[in-house]
Amino acid sequence: MAEFLDTPGVSYYLKRLINNATDKLYLISPYLQLNNQLKLALTDRQKFSIDIIVIYGKMSDINPEDSTWLQSMPGIKLLFHKDLHAKCYFSEKEAIITSMNLYMYSQQNNVEMGVYISKETDGELYKQISEEVDRIKRASEHRTISVQKVEEKVAKTKEKPSRKHFGYCIRTGVEIPFNIENPMTYDAFKEWNKYKNPEHSEKFCHFSGEKSNGETSKSHPVLKKNWQKAKEIFNL
Repeated sequence: MAEFLDTPGVSYYLKRLINNATDKLYLISPYLQLNNQLKLALTDRQKFSIDIIVIYGKMSDINPEDSTWLQSMPGIKLLFHKDLHAKCYFSEKEAIITSMNLYMYSQQNNVEMGVYISKETDGELYKQISEEVDRIKRASEHRTISVQKVEEKVAKTKEKPSRKHFGYCIRTGVEIPFNIENPMTYDAFKEWNKYKNPEHSEKFCHFSGEKSNGETSKSHPVLKKNWQKAKEIFNL
């Protein structure tokens, strides 16, 4: 029988799903940021020649460190789906449908929920999920990403900024890709991460770049007056 999962439950069952996979492992998440525990688990699974496929949907949000690591793991196939919004983690025995991205901030700070499905006890539901996973896989394209390509993409978008894609660091005001879950530059995030207070007052609005006078924070990066417009433009 399918089982409801809260935030800790999603993290726990995801780790278990990865560690128990013996034949295939699909990680489907628009946003991709790999923590050390996940990298260790995937490294271990790769030793068993498992079919590991990671499908993501946000090219600009893969950081150089993760890009370098993925390039060093020939057993992991990376696919890109430009319209991906689903989050699903899937093996030959289990599946998790959840709101949680494969993203460090989501796992540590967000309130998430999900549903755990076992092939043994929920065979028909598992089959339906398997068929949809295959459809997503077929609609995705293979991507080989390197640090150079990531840096070139950032440089290119800086030359031709677009309101459709860009926001501002809430701590420094620097222009960065708009990402409601990670509204800071890498250096600003490292500074914030020392204390990890999502309500700490910041200086700028992630959407407009205007000074926020302390009314923005990691958990509320967009000024209230700009929130509706941000939702419309970025489909939040």
